[in-house]
Amino acid sequence: MTEKIAVLGAGSWGTALSLVLADNGHDVFLWAKSEERMNEINASHKNSRYLPDILLPENITGTTSLEEALSGVEFVVLAVPTKAIREVSSQIVSTVASPVTLIHVSKGIEPDSLLRISEMIEQEMPEDVLRDVVVLSGPSHAEEVSLRHPTTVTVSSKSLEAAQKTQDLFMNQHFRVYTNPDIIGVEIGGALKNIIALAAGISDGLGYGDNAKAALITRGLAEIARLGAKMGANPLTFSGLAGIGDLIVTCTSVHSRNWRAGNMLGKGQKLEEVLASMGMVVEGVRTTKAAHQLSAKYDVQMPITDALYDVLFEQRDPKNAVDELMARVKKHELEDLINVLGMKKDELS
Repeated sequence: MTEKIAVLGAGSWGTALSLVLADNGHDVFLWAKSEERMNEINASHKNSRYLPDILLPENITGTTSLEEALSGVEFVVLAVPTKAIREVSSQIVSTVASPVTLIHVSKGIEPDSLLRISEMIEQEMPEDVLRDVVVLSGPSHAEEVSLRHPTTVTVSSKSLEAAQKTQDLFMNQHFRVYTNPDIIGVEIGGALKNIIALAAGISDGLGYGDNAKAALITRGLAEIARLGAKMGANPLTFSGLAGIGDLIVTCTSVHSRNWRAGNMLGKGQKLEEVLASMGMVVEGVRTTKAAHQLSAKYDVQMPITDALYDVLFEQRDPKNAVDELMARVKKHELEDLINVLGMKKDELS
Protein backbone atom coordinates (compact mmCIF):
# COMPACT_ATOMS: atom_id res chain seq x y z
CA MET A 1 0.00 0.00 0.00
CA THR A 2 1.37 3.39 -1.00
CA GLU A 3 1.80 5.89 1.85
CA LYS A 4 2.60 9.57 1.94
CA ILE A 5 5.58 9.78 4.29
CA ALA A 6 7.28 12.87 5.67
CA VAL A 7 11.05 12.76 6.14
CA LEU A 8 12.25 15.66 8.27
CA GLY A 9 15.91 16.40 7.68
CA ALA A 10 17.58 16.37 4.26
CA GLY A 11 21.11 15.45 5.27
CA SER A 12 22.77 12.36 3.85
CA TRP A 13 20.84 9.90 6.02
CA GLY A 14 17.42 11.50 5.61
CA THR A 15 17.96 11.66 1.86
CA ALA A 16 19.14 8.04 1.62
CA LEU A 17 16.14 6.78 3.60
CA SER A 18 13.85 8.86 1.41
CA LEU A 19 15.30 6.99 -1.55
CA VAL A 20 14.56 3.62 0.10
CA LEU A 21 10.97 4.64 0.77
CA ALA A 22 10.55 6.02 -2.74
CA ASP A 23 11.94 2.78 -4.21
CA ASN A 24 9.16 1.01 -2.32
CA GLY A 25 6.55 3.13 -4.09
CA HIS A 26 5.78 5.62 -1.33
CA ASP A 27 5.31 9.35 -1.91
CA VAL A 28 8.02 11.03 0.12
CA PHE A 29 8.00 14.66 1.20
CA LEU A 30 11.55 15.54 2.24
CA TRP A 31 11.66 18.63 4.46
CA ALA A 32 14.52 21.00 5.27
CA LYS A 33 14.90 24.72 5.83
CA SER A 34 17.19 25.28 2.83
CA GLU A 35 15.21 26.56 -0.16
CA GLU A 36 18.24 26.11 -2.39
CA ARG A 37 18.55 22.44 -1.52
CA MET A 38 14.83 21.75 -1.84
CA ASN A 39 14.68 23.52 -5.20
CA GLU A 40 17.59 21.39 -6.42
CA ILE A 41 15.82 18.19 -5.34
CA ASN A 42 12.67 19.20 -7.21
CA ALA A 43 14.39 20.53 -10.33
CA SER A 44 17.23 18.05 -10.87
CA HIS A 45 16.47 15.26 -8.35
CA LYS A 46 19.85 15.73 -6.69
CA ASN A 47 21.11 16.60 -3.22
CA SER A 48 24.58 17.65 -4.30
CA ARG A 49 25.74 18.78 -0.86
CA TYR A 50 25.32 15.40 0.82
CA LEU A 51 24.95 12.74 -1.93
CA PRO A 52 26.35 14.43 -5.03
CA ASP A 53 26.44 11.40 -7.33
CA ILE A 54 22.95 10.07 -6.62
CA LEU A 55 19.89 10.63 -8.81
CA LEU A 56 16.79 10.66 -6.61
CA PRO A 57 13.47 9.12 -7.68
CA GLU A 58 10.78 11.51 -8.89
CA ASN A 59 8.40 10.54 -6.09
CA ILE A 60 10.60 12.46 -3.63
CA THR A 61 9.35 16.03 -3.24
CA GLY A 62 11.48 18.61 -1.48
CA THR A 63 9.72 21.21 0.62
CA THR A 64 10.53 23.92 3.16
CA SER A 65 6.92 23.89 4.36
CA LEU A 66 6.39 21.69 7.40
CA GLU A 67 2.64 21.99 6.84
CA GLU A 68 2.97 20.55 3.33
CA ALA A 69 5.24 17.74 4.50
CA LEU A 70 3.01 16.69 7.40
CA SER A 71 -0.39 17.11 5.79
CA GLY A 72 -2.27 13.81 5.83
CA VAL A 73 0.65 11.64 6.93
CA GLU A 74 0.55 8.73 9.35
CA PHE A 75 4.32 8.15 9.48
CA VAL A 76 7.04 10.74 10.06
CA VAL A 77 10.74 9.94 9.76
CA LEU A 78 12.79 12.21 12.02
CA ALA A 79 16.33 12.49 10.59
CA VAL A 80 17.75 15.54 12.36
CA PRO A 81 20.72 15.78 14.76
CA THR A 82 20.09 14.99 18.41
CA LYS A 83 20.39 18.66 19.41
CA ALA A 84 17.43 19.50 17.11
CA ILE A 85 15.12 16.69 18.27
CA ARG A 86 13.18 18.77 20.80
CA GLU A 87 12.73 21.76 18.52
CA VAL A 88 11.45 19.75 15.56
CA SER A 89 9.27 17.53 17.77
CA SER A 90 7.54 20.60 19.18
CA GLN A 91 7.02 21.94 15.65
CA ILE A 92 5.34 18.67 14.68
CA VAL A 93 2.95 19.04 17.62
CA SER A 94 1.79 22.44 16.41
CA THR A 95 1.41 21.29 12.80
CA VAL A 96 -0.14 17.81 12.53
CA ALA A 97 -3.91 17.39 12.55
CA SER A 98 -3.99 13.74 13.70
CA PRO A 99 -1.73 11.34 15.64
CA VAL A 100 1.44 10.14 13.91
CA THR A 101 3.96 7.35 14.34
CA LEU A 102 7.40 8.91 14.63
CA ILE A 103 10.34 6.91 13.26
CA HIS A 104 13.56 8.44 14.53
CA VAL A 105 16.88 7.55 12.92
CA SER A 106 19.24 9.70 15.00
CA LYS A 107 21.85 8.29 17.38
CA GLY A 108 22.67 10.13 20.56
CA ILE A 109 21.88 10.87 24.20
CA GLU A 110 21.03 14.29 25.57
CA PRO A 111 23.67 15.59 28.02
CA ASP A 112 22.49 16.64 31.48
CA SER A 113 18.96 15.18 31.13
CA LEU A 114 20.59 11.88 30.07
CA LEU A 115 17.51 10.95 28.07
CA ARG A 116 17.45 8.69 25.06
CA ILE A 117 15.97 10.18 21.89
CA SER A 118 12.66 8.35 22.19
CA GLU A 119 12.31 9.75 25.73
CA MET A 120 13.01 13.26 24.49
CA ILE A 121 10.33 12.87 21.82
CA GLU A 122 7.81 11.57 24.35
CA GLN A 123 8.49 14.59 26.55
CA GLU A 124 7.82 17.01 23.70
CA MET A 125 4.83 15.29 22.07
CA PRO A 126 1.61 14.53 23.99
CA GLU A 127 -0.21 11.24 23.53
CA ASP A 128 -2.98 12.79 21.44
CA VAL A 129 -0.34 13.69 18.81
CA LEU A 130 2.17 10.85 19.18
CA ARG A 131 0.79 7.40 18.43
CA ASP A 132 4.08 5.49 18.71
CA VAL A 133 7.84 6.03 18.61
CA VAL A 134 10.02 3.70 16.54
CA VAL A 135 13.82 3.74 16.34
CA LEU A 136 15.66 2.58 13.21
CA SER A 137 19.31 1.72 13.81
CA GLY A 138 22.11 -0.56 12.69
CA PRO A 139 25.22 -0.67 10.47
CA SER A 140 24.27 1.65 7.64
CA HIS A 141 26.17 4.38 5.84
CA ALA A 142 24.01 6.73 3.77
CA GLU A 143 26.54 6.66 0.95
CA GLU A 144 26.12 2.90 0.52
CA VAL A 145 22.36 2.82 1.07
CA SER A 146 21.93 5.44 -1.66
CA LEU A 147 23.88 3.18 -4.04
CA ARG A 148 21.47 0.37 -3.16
CA HIS A 149 24.24 -1.75 -1.70
CA PRO A 150 23.02 -4.55 0.61
CA THR A 151 22.25 -3.10 4.05
CA THR A 152 20.62 -4.59 7.14
CA VAL A 153 19.14 -2.63 10.05
CA THR A 154 16.82 -3.16 12.99
CA VAL A 155 13.72 -1.30 14.19
CA SER A 156 12.41 -1.20 17.74
CA SER A 157 9.38 0.19 19.53
CA LYS A 158 7.27 -0.37 22.61
CA SER A 159 4.59 -1.29 20.07
CA LEU A 160 5.30 -4.46 18.09
CA GLU A 161 2.68 -3.39 15.54
CA ALA A 162 4.43 -0.07 14.93
CA ALA A 163 7.79 -1.81 14.55
CA GLN A 164 6.37 -4.32 12.08
CA LYS A 165 4.66 -1.60 10.06
CA THR A 166 7.95 0.31 9.90
CA GLN A 167 9.65 -2.89 8.79
CA ASP A 168 7.12 -3.17 5.96
CA LEU A 169 7.64 0.44 4.89
CA PHE A 170 11.41 0.12 4.47
CA MET A 171 12.06 -3.52 3.60
CA ASN A 172 13.19 -4.33 0.07
CA GLN A 173 15.78 -6.43 -1.77
CA HIS A 174 18.58 -4.00 -0.91
CA PHE A 175 17.47 -2.88 2.55
CA ARG A 176 16.68 -5.70 4.99
CA VAL A 177 14.93 -4.80 8.24
CA TYR A 178 14.67 -6.86 11.44
CA THR A 179 12.57 -6.07 14.52
CA ASN A 180 13.88 -6.03 18.09
CA PRO A 181 11.68 -5.35 21.16
CA ASP A 182 14.57 -3.86 23.18
CA ILE A 183 14.26 -0.14 22.43
CA ILE A 184 16.63 0.77 25.29
CA GLY A 185 19.39 -1.46 23.97
CA VAL A 186 18.92 -0.39 20.36
CA GLU A 187 19.17 3.31 21.27
CA ILE A 188 22.09 2.85 23.67
CA GLY A 189 24.04 0.76 21.16
CA GLY A 190 23.45 3.25 18.37
CA ALA A 191 24.48 6.22 20.51
CA LEU A 192 27.54 4.87 22.30
CA LYS A 193 29.18 3.27 19.26
CA ASN A 194 29.98 6.82 18.10
CA ILE A 195 32.18 7.27 21.18
CA ILE A 196 34.20 4.16 20.36
CA ALA A 197 34.43 5.25 16.71
CA LEU A 198 35.98 8.55 17.80
CA ALA A 199 38.49 6.60 19.89
CA ALA A 200 39.23 4.24 16.99
CA GLY A 201 39.85 7.22 14.73
CA ILE A 202 42.25 8.71 17.28
CA SER A 203 44.09 5.40 17.46
CA ASP A 204 44.42 5.28 13.67
CA GLY A 205 45.50 8.91 13.60
CA LEU A 206 48.26 8.07 16.06
CA GLY A 207 49.37 5.28 13.73
CA TYR A 208 48.67 2.42 16.14
CA GLY A 209 47.25 0.00 13.55
CA ASP A 210 44.80 -2.88 13.59
CA ASN A 211 45.73 -4.49 16.92
CA ALA A 212 44.86 -1.34 18.85
CA LYS A 213 41.65 -0.75 16.92
CA ALA A 214 40.46 -4.33 17.43
CA ALA A 215 41.06 -3.93 21.16
CA LEU A 216 39.14 -0.65 21.23
CA ILE A 217 36.17 -2.17 19.40
CA THR A 218 36.08 -5.23 21.65
CA ARG A 219 36.55 -3.45 24.95
CA GLY A 220 34.28 -0.64 23.75
CA LEU A 221 31.51 -3.16 23.24
CA ALA A 222 32.06 -4.32 26.83
CA GLU A 223 31.60 -0.75 28.06
CA ILE A 224 28.42 -0.31 26.03
CA ALA A 225 26.98 -3.59 27.33
CA ARG A 226 27.87 -2.76 30.96
CA LEU A 227 26.06 0.56 30.84
CA GLY A 228 23.19 -0.73 28.73
CA ALA A 229 22.47 -3.58 31.14
CA LYS A 230 22.39 -1.16 34.08
CA MET A 231 19.90 0.99 32.16
CA GLY A 232 17.57 -1.94 31.51
CA ALA A 233 18.70 -3.18 28.10
CA ASN A 234 18.86 -6.82 27.06
CA PRO A 235 22.61 -7.69 26.85
CA LEU A 236 21.93 -9.85 23.78
CA THR A 237 20.99 -6.73 21.80
CA PHE A 238 24.64 -5.67 21.83
CA SER A 239 25.65 -8.83 19.96
CA GLY A 240 23.31 -7.85 17.11
CA LEU A 241 22.95 -5.20 14.42
CA ALA A 242 22.46 -2.26 16.79
CA GLY A 243 25.46 -3.35 18.86
CA ILE A 244 28.50 -5.04 17.36
CA GLY A 245 27.22 -4.53 13.79
CA ASP A 246 26.95 -0.77 14.06
CA LEU A 247 30.15 -0.62 16.12
CA ILE A 248 32.21 -2.39 13.45
CA VAL A 249 30.99 -0.30 10.54
CA THR A 250 31.41 3.01 12.37
CA CYS A 251 34.89 2.22 13.69
CA THR A 252 36.34 0.91 10.43
CA SER A 253 34.87 2.96 7.57
CA VAL A 254 36.07 6.19 6.00
CA HIS A 255 32.37 7.04 5.55
CA SER A 256 32.10 7.41 9.35
CA ARG A 257 32.20 11.07 10.35
CA ASN A 258 33.00 10.05 13.95
CA TRP A 259 36.00 7.98 12.81
CA ARG A 260 37.15 10.82 10.56
CA ALA A 261 36.87 13.34 13.40
CA GLY A 262 38.84 11.08 15.72
CA ASN A 263 41.46 10.49 13.04
CA MET A 264 42.04 14.24 12.75
CA LEU A 265 42.31 14.55 16.52
CA GLY A 266 44.86 11.75 16.58
CA LYS A 267 46.90 13.61 13.99
CA GLY A 268 47.08 16.65 16.23
CA GLN A 269 44.20 18.89 15.20
CA LYS A 270 42.18 20.70 17.86
CA LEU A 271 38.53 19.77 18.44
CA GLU A 272 37.28 23.18 17.30
CA GLU A 273 39.22 22.87 14.04
CA VAL A 274 37.92 19.36 13.44
CA LEU A 275 34.27 20.26 13.98
CA ALA A 276 34.57 23.36 11.80
CA SER A 277 36.01 21.35 8.92
CA MET A 278 33.55 18.44 9.03
CA GLY A 279 30.48 20.21 7.66
CA MET A 280 28.24 17.69 9.41
CA VAL A 281 27.31 16.97 13.02
CA VAL A 282 29.71 14.64 14.87
CA GLU A 283 27.25 13.07 17.31
CA GLY A 284 29.94 11.24 19.26
CA VAL A 285 31.31 14.45 20.79
CA ARG A 286 28.02 15.36 22.46
CA THR A 287 27.33 11.72 23.36
CA THR A 288 30.71 11.38 25.07
CA LYS A 289 29.68 14.07 27.55
CA ALA A 290 26.35 12.32 28.19
CA ALA A 291 27.95 8.87 28.55
CA HIS A 292 30.52 10.28 30.99
CA GLN A 293 27.62 11.56 33.09
CA LEU A 294 25.74 8.25 32.76
CA SER A 295 28.75 6.25 33.94
CA ALA A 296 28.79 8.33 37.12
CA LYS A 297 25.02 8.08 37.59
CA TYR A 298 24.95 4.29 37.24
CA ASP A 299 28.39 3.68 38.81
CA VAL A 300 29.64 1.86 35.71
CA GLN A 301 33.32 1.72 34.77
CA MET A 302 33.82 3.14 31.25
CA PRO A 303 37.58 3.75 30.89
CA ILE A 304 37.55 4.38 27.12
CA THR A 305 34.72 6.89 27.48
CA ASP A 306 36.49 8.58 30.39
CA ALA A 307 39.73 8.85 28.43
CA LEU A 308 37.95 10.27 25.40
CA TYR A 309 36.10 12.77 27.59
CA ASP A 310 39.45 14.03 28.87
CA VAL A 311 40.77 14.38 25.31
CA LEU A 312 37.68 16.22 24.06
CA PHE A 313 36.87 18.44 27.02
CA GLU A 314 39.97 18.58 29.24
CA GLN A 315 42.61 19.08 26.49
CA ARG A 316 44.27 15.77 27.35
CA ASP A 317 46.97 14.64 24.92
CA PRO A 318 45.52 11.68 22.94
CA LYS A 319 48.71 9.59 23.16
CA ASN A 320 48.88 10.02 26.93
CA ALA A 321 45.25 8.96 27.21
CA VAL A 322 45.92 5.76 25.24
CA ASP A 323 49.05 4.99 27.27
CA GLU A 324 47.08 5.31 30.49
CA LEU A 325 44.41 2.94 29.17
CA MET A 326 47.10 0.33 28.51
CA ALA A 327 48.55 0.77 32.02
CA ARG A 328 45.29 0.08 33.86
CA VAL A 329 45.25 -2.54 36.63
CA LYS A 330 45.11 -6.12 35.38
CA LYS A 331 41.75 -7.90 35.36
CA HIS A 332 39.94 -10.96 34.00
CA GLU A 333 38.64 -10.39 30.46
CA LEU A 334 35.26 -11.91 31.33
CA GLU A 335 34.69 -10.01 34.57
CA ASP A 336 32.00 -8.00 32.80
CA LEU A 337 29.86 -11.14 32.57
CA ILE A 338 29.62 -11.26 36.35
CA ASN A 339 27.48 -8.14 36.48
CA VAL A 340 25.76 -8.47 33.11
CA LEU A 341 24.73 -12.12 33.47
CA GLY A 342 24.68 -12.38 37.27
CA MET A 343 27.37 -15.07 37.40
CA LYS A 344 29.66 -15.81 40.31
CA LYS A 345 33.30 -14.90 39.91
CA ASP A 346 34.55 -18.45 40.48
CA GLU A 347 32.45 -19.60 37.51
CA LEU A 348 34.86 -17.69 35.24
CA SER A 349 37.95 -19.52 36.48
